[in-house]
Amino acid sequence: MVALEDEPWGRALEEFGKTLLRPRAIAVVSGHWEAPGRVRVTAAPRPATIHDFRGFPEDLYELRYPAKGDPGLAALITRLLNDSGFPAATDPERGFDHGAWVPLMRLFPKADVPVVEISQPLRRNPEDMLRMGAALSRLRSEGVLLLGTGGIVHNLARVSGRDDPDHVESWAREFDDWIRDRLEAMDVAAIASYQASAPHARLAVPTPDHFDPIFVILGSVLPGERAETIYQGFRYGTLSMRSFAIS
Repeated sequence: MVALEDEPWGRALEEFGKTLLRPRAIAVVSGHWEAPGRVRVTAAPRPATIHDFRGFPEDLYELRYPAKGDPGLAALITRLLNDSGFPAATDPERGFDHGAWVPLMRLFPKADVPVVEISQPLRRNPEDMLRMGAALSRLRSEGVLLLGTGGIVHNLARVSGRDDPDHVESWAREFDDWIRDRLEAMDVAAIASYQASAPHARLAVPTPDHFDPIFVILGSVLPGERAETIYQGFRYGTLSMRSFAIS
């Protein structure tokens, strides 16, 4: 619904987007695309907008994000992943899921930057995703923006019907604060071991799909780079909207 609402997270992304130099393309790893077998990379010249959800207002299904694809970039990403031990293949049919197009609508509302989406392998761990980020880090020096989307705390079974930013479950805030502190210290190793060391990890991350894209971004970090907070806050008592950039 943040694609339709005028709310703080969306406004923060819009303001951050205005500060960015226009990238030549965007490569997205979304919490909404896991695929068996090879890592898949969208290669359609005009990817469709996928409405991969049910039960929402009709206005949401009418939204489109008409960014072009980039088959050449998709081929390069596929090669980089294969060379790094991640069997990968281009996918000429796949479009953009809402984990990609919702934040992109706020960051680049004109949809004038080509976009390629990359799936998460089904069999993975944080170390695998860090290695994937390292394999893709070269893209950053070539004008490609790497974007990971999901949620620091994303447990839909524990959301509240009360959308009050001041009403946040203590366990959700403690986990989010733990991640914040490790990002400020750029302690990537600690974040990678969050399941064993972070407070309330099982509640905050009941499944890894929405959390693991963070490791692709952290795996692409160059020496001396830091995490810059774009937004911090919660929706519905448990959903962390924390967003950050590496610079």
